[in-house]
Amino acid sequence: MQDFRNYYDILGVARDATVDEIKKAFRRLARQFHPDLNPGDNQAEEKFKDINEAYEVLSDPTKRAQYDQFGKFWQQRGFKGGQPKASRGWDGRSDRATGDDVDFGEFDDFNSFVDQLLNRRTTKEANSTRTGTRDYYQPGTTKTAYTVPRATRRDAEARLAVPLEKAYVGGQERIRLEDGRSLEVNMPPGMVTGQRIRLKGQGVAGGDLYLKIDVATHPFFRLEGSDIQCLLPVTPSEAVLGGQLEVPTLDGLVKMSIPSGVRTGQRLRLAAKGYPTANGRRGDQIVEIQIMVPRDPSAQERELYEKLRQLETFNPRADLPV
Repeated sequence: MQDFRNYYDILGVARDATVDEIKKAFRRLARQFHPDLNPGDNQAEEKFKDINEAYEVLSDPTKRAQYDQFGKFWQQRGFKGGQPKASRGWDGRSDRATGDDVDFGEFDDFNSFVDQLLNRRTTKEANSTRTGTRDYYQPGTTKTAYTVPRATRRDAEARLAVPLEKAYVGGQERIRLEDGRSLEVNMPPGMVTGQRIRLKGQGVAGGDLYLKIDVATHPFFRLEGSDIQCLLPVTPSEAVLGGQLEVPTLDGLVKMSIPSGVRTGQRLRLAAKGYPTANGRRGDQIVEIQIMVPRDPSAQERELYEKLRQLETFNPRADLPV
């Protein structure tokens, strides 16, 4: 008895599954068993082929209806001869859905019916058309020749979200596309949102693939042109006394001199610590000061603040215009 390819089981969906459910199941399994993600795994490769075959049939309403009609009789003997011919319906075969009405004699076995449904023929059949002999595909063999219409070469586009740090340095990166493919990409440094990177020959039928870059929002840095903006929190004592403070940059921590008496909102500049420009130069990093007060000072800190309040002569409300 020939092996029965249950496409519903292969995709893990019910027989009454909707087109959207079939599509979701196919995408999930295709990503899991894609040969690029399972190099050298022959079982994964065969599973990937089965998944594609099942999706090709079940995603097409006409093919699915034909598969459902013949599939329920796959265990019956006499696919080749022995059954009375029925009235002709779709594509010259029976248009009734009972076991006695189906003309199994048109096919050697159930797999022959599937090959006809997928519009493919075996290599031996292709080589023997002059003699009229036929040799259909059998599960587990690799001699199937597929009749596939020639695809038109065209370019494709995909969006790629990139962290700011990676967009800044560029370099080799392995990315995974929505269709399940995994590619090694050499990214240029200084990428910006909206930039397109061309991957030659990775589109449809040999066309090019364009990656449209989207630089992700960073929790500390904000990119504005070639300058990088950031907020730097400082303590009241650091603001009053000034001094050297460590400031994060895209190159790591650098020391910056804070002037004494710095105010909230005051902007300081770190030259050439911004983003690369097209001419090879770099913008600046603009550091905006934000004076922060402790929410829960220790007993010793509170004591010192009390002494400071008694000693300080500065009155920020002295010049109120009221």
